Amino acid sequence: MYFSDKRYKNSLPVILLATVILSPITATKAQDIAALKESYRRPSEIPFPPTNPYTPEKAALGKALFFEPRLSGNQNMNCATCHNPSFGWEVPVKTAIGAQNTALERQAPTILNTAWVHPFFWDGRAASAEEQAKGPIEAAVEMNLPLPEAVARLGKINEYKQWFNRVFPAQGLTVDTMVQAIATFERTVVASYAPFDAWIDGDEGAISDSAKRGFTLFTGKANCSVCHSGWNFTDNKFHNIGTTTRDIGRGKFEAGNIKAQNAFKTPTLRDSTQRAPYMHDGSMATLEEVMMHYVDGGGSSPSLAVEMKPLKLSGDEQRDVIDFIKSLTGSKQVVTLPILPN
Repeated sequence: MYFSDKRYKNSLPVILLATVILSPITATKAQDIAALKESYRRPSEIPFPPTNPYTPEKAALGKALFFEPRLSGNQNMNCATCHNPSFGWEVPVKTAIGAQNTALERQAPTILNTAWVHPFFWDGRAASAEEQAKGPIEAAVEMNLPLPEAVARLGKINEYKQWFNRVFPAQGLTVDTMVQAIATFERTVVASYAPFDAWIDGDEGAISDSAKRGFTLFTGKANCSVCHSGWNFTDNKFHNIGTTTRDIGRGKFEAGNIKAQNAFKTPTLRDSTQRAPYMHDGSMATLEEVMMHYVDGGGSSPSLAVEMKPLKLSGDEQRDVIDFIKSLTGSKQVVTLPILPN
């Protein structure tokens, strides 16, 4: 899927694989800035898996399903309940609220840049966006609707039946085609063109001198880019950064790996200023709190990530890093709500 708008200007076509692992970036010398900037350049196309290729009709159907409250048991919730486009595709509360007004244990991760994410959920329990889409619909504390019942409910709506038969002529409406449509829409949700991107594209005035210094710190002394690498600012790996001792996170699926205990997937930093509060549990309200947590080194634990060490950053340096992170937020996207079938 190609784009011609400003967000993707001056970018050469690139081949992107969801399985690419980005190497940590640690160079800090001035002569390396150009190479560092290039490694954070926005891609020119969205990668879609061959098992679920993009079509405009499939994405439109997926968008309707993303905002469809009939995919919840009480028909009062949809995917956007926890992934609200007005708040960076998250919600501005400590943790999301599920069925029966139940406060969930974790913050709702953003769906921004889904096409470049793997695996899914904070603990990585879903290998694909299609698999991830099934979880919240069926979860009793979330949308609370068994998937077969969801299919049966949609199947009673003639327009949906016609839509699925058109998009999936060989299969029609099934659990798999339903989540394929949702995943296709989610892969079209891409973070907006930010001042940082304009700087990468050659506009030296796009970000402040403080943000430029912050980029040098981010990729060097502050050690941020060891985990927050690549254009989406994540290594898609799991790290215990010392935010909890209660939730074992990835440890549930890697019981024999000490470093997986209390570890959670590195989130993207794109559009961060729209997505407070922060961390897997929404425990930090501001970027300043996040910065202080890293400066302190995250405490002491056998499972603490080896990358976590106290940082000797002055107050000015901390502000520079925060200013850089703020430069990763573009204009708020306007999302037109779909007209749902009757």
